[in-house]
Amino acid sequence: MIDFNRPAIVGNELNYIRDAVNQGMLCGDGKYTKLCSAWMKERFAVSQVFLTTSCTHALEMAAFLSDIQPGDEVIMPSYTFVSTADAFVLRGAKVVFVDIRPDTMNIDEKLIEQAITEKTKAIVPVHYAGVACEMNKIMEIAQKYHLKVVEDAAQGVEAYYYGRALGTIGDFGCYSFHETKNYTMGEGGALVFQKNEYQEKAEILREKGTDRSKFFRGQVDKYRWIDYGSSYLPSEMNAAYLYAQLEECEKINRKRHQIYDYYHTNLENLEEEGKIERPCVPEGCVHNAHMYYIKVKDLQTRTRLIAYLKENGICAAFHYVPLHSSPAGQKFGRFNGKDVYTTKESERLLRLPMFYDLSVQDQEYIVDKIQKFEF
Repeated sequence: MIDFNRPAIVGNELNYIRDAVNQGMLCGDGKYTKLCSAWMKERFAVSQVFLTTSCTHALEMAAFLSDIQPGDEVIMPSYTFVSTADAFVLRGAKVVFVDIRPDTMNIDEKLIEQAITEKTKAIVPVHYAGVACEMNKIMEIAQKYHLKVVEDAAQGVEAYYYGRALGTIGDFGCYSFHETKNYTMGEGGALVFQKNEYQEKAEILREKGTDRSKFFRGQVDKYRWIDYGSSYLPSEMNAAYLYAQLEECEKINRKRHQIYDYYHTNLENLEEEGKIERPCVPEGCVHNAHMYYIKVKDLQTRTRLIAYLKENGICAAFHYVPLHSSPAGQKFGRFNGKDVYTTKESERLLRLPMFYDLSVQDQEYIVDKIQKFEF
C-alpha cells in the first residue's frame, strides 16, 4: 500500500533528540526551541517567533493577542480545518464564512468587504495548499476598516506572496509542523508577527500566564502569575526534530517540488481532455509543494476514484468538509452570501500521496492508475 503521508527523517533528527536529552532540559524554550525560532526569524524576515505545541495553539494565541471579545465577528472561509474557527469561537466570537475562489480554493477577497459589519474584528485568510490568498487586497480592506489580519499559514511554511513569506504579511501568522506538513515535529506550530509590542503579552500567554521568560533572562528574581495564559510551549525533543528538518529545508523542498512537478506534467493530458482540473498558482505566488490535488467532475466520480485507487494499493484522500455545513459551524457561525463554490469544489477535490520518501516508481504507478481510470 502506498501511504498518503509518511513523516521523513532527512538529517540529524535522532541525533538532535539524543542531544536534547543529554542537555538535561526537555521542557520548552531550551537550545532547540531557540534555534528553530532564530532560523525562522532570519529565513522569513520576521521579528517575533513563538514555537507552539500546534498550529491550533498558535491560532488561539493570535485570537487572544487580537483582543477578540464575546460578540465580535471574524471573517474566514468555510473551506478550512476546524482549528481556524475554534480559536476564535473559544474567545466568544461569531464566525462569518464567505465563499472561496474555485481556482485556488482560497477565500474570495472580492466577497470580504460585503461581509463586514460593525461587529467585525478580524479577517482570517487561509493559504490553502501553500498558495497565497490575495493579500494585497485583504490588507487594503483590513486597513480601511481597522481590522486585524490573522494568516492561517498552516500549509504555507516556505511559501511566498510577491517575495514575502506567508504568515508575515498580516498582524499574526500561524504555522503548522504537524507530521503531514513539509517540515515536522510530530505535533507543533509557531506564531509569528512583526510588531514587538506584542512580545511580552505573547510570552506571558504562552507561559501559563506567568513572566517565566523574564525570569530565565534574569530580568526578574522570581516569576509570578501575571495574566491569562495556557501551556503552549512544545518540548525540546519536538523542537530538536524540527530543527533537523529546517536545516535540510532545501533538500526537502527540492524533493517535494519534484513530486509535484511529476504529477503536474504527467496529468496534464487529463486536464486537456476535460477529465480533471489541476492546481492553479496565480502570478506573484510561490507555492511550497505542500500537496498535490486534482479536481474531478463531481462527488460521485471522486468516490469511485478513491475506491479504485484503494483497490490498487494507493491511499488518496479528500480534504475538509466545509465548516458551515457542520453542526458546530451552524451553531457558532453563519455563511454570508451564497455558497457558490465552497461545497461544490470541496466535493470534487482529491489529494494524492505526497511525502518526502515517495519513490519515483510509486509516483509512476499512481499516475498510471489515474490515467487508466474511467472518468
